[in-house]
Amino acid sequence: MLYLLLAVLSSSMISIIMRLSSGKIKANLSMLATNYFICSLLGAAYAGFDLAMPHIAGFSVILWLGIISGVLYLAGFVFFQANTNKHGVVLSSVFMKLGLLVPILASVLFFKEVPTVVQIAGFCIAIFAILLINRREGKTEKSFGFGLILSLLLSGGADVMAKFFDVFAPESLSSLYLFYTFGTAFVLCMVLVIRKKERPGFKELLFGTLIGVPNFFSAKFLVASLAELPGVVIYPTFSVGTLLIVTLAGVIVFGERLRRVQWIALSAIIVALILLNI
Repeated sequence: MLYLLLAVLSSSMISIIMRLSSGKIKANLSMLATNYFICSLLGAAYAGFDLAMPHIAGFSVILWLGIISGVLYLAGFVFFQANTNKHGVVLSSVFMKLGLLVPILASVLFFKEVPTVVQIAGFCIAIFAILLINRREGKTEKSFGFGLILSLLLSGGADVMAKFFDVFAPESLSSLYLFYTFGTAFVLCMVLVIRKKERPGFKELLFGTLIGVPNFFSAKFLVASLAELPGVVIYPTFSVGTLLIVTLAGVIVFGERLRRVQWIALSAIIVALILLNI
C-alpha cells in the first residue's frame, strides 16, 4: 500500500507542477522531451548504467515492453493535445482519465483478477466521480470523435504495459524497463521537436526537469505496487487518488473555487477509495 500511496503522490506532483508551468511555457514539446530525458536518466542511474543485458533471461521482453510503452506514452500525449484543440480540455481530460478502464479489463480478462462486489461498487463510483468532477454546467458535448476513443486506449495501453511487466519480468529490473520506456519516448519526442523547430528556453528545461523527477517515481512506484496488489485495485485507486489530491491542491494552493457538484464528486472519490481498498 505504501508504494501505491507514493505513486499517487508522485503523479499528483506532476499535475501540480504542470499547473505552475501554465502560461510560462512556449515550447511544450521541448518541456516534454526534457521530462522524458530526466526520466530515462534516472532509470539508467537506478539500473546502474548497465543498460544492455542480453544475458538476462527475459531481456528481450523487457526491451520490447519498454519500447511499446514509450510509444504509447508519447502518442497519448500527442492525441490529448489534438483532442484539446478540437473538443476542449474538459472532455479530453475525461477520456484520458477513463483510460483506466483498459488496464482494469486487461487485469480481469488476461490475468484472471476477480474484484469483489465491494470493489466493483468502488470502481463504479470512481468512474461516476471522474465524469462528475469534469462536468460543465450548462454545456453538453455531443461530439465523441475517434480521437477521443484513441486517447482513452493509448492512455490505458501505457498502463497495461506496467501490468505485463509485473507478470512477465522481475520487479528488480523495473528501472531497466523504465529506461527503455522513457528513452523511447524521449527519442520520438525529439523527432517532433526538431520537425517543429522548437527552441527550448530556460523555463522549458526547468519545468521539464521538475516534472521528470516525479514522473519517473510515479511509474516506478506504480510498478512496485503492482507486485503487491491486484491491478483491479491499483488502477482505479491510482487514478481517483491522484484526482483527489490535485483537486484539493487547486483549492488550497491555487485558490480555485469548486462548484457544489465537484464537492459531491470529491466525496464520491473518498467513498470509492475506501470501497476499493476494503
